[in-house]
Amino acid sequence: MGARALQIAMGAPVLIEVSEKISNPIDIALKELEQGILPITIRRTLPNGEYQDIPLKWLLENA
Repeated sequence: MGARALQIAMGAPVLIEVSEKISNPIDIALKELEQGILPITIRRTLPNGEYQDIPLKWLLENA
């Protein structure tokens, strides 16, 4: 959330409709997470040196 909130604070496009109730970057990032539209991917390095990209959306679906 911190990384996405920083992106928003630095001027990145917001992916949800923003209202007066939701105006600070952390609240916006949390709302994007709740709606499942966060464009964040986690890169996992495997023991053999290869890597695996895991979209955050996959992790939330399996939780």
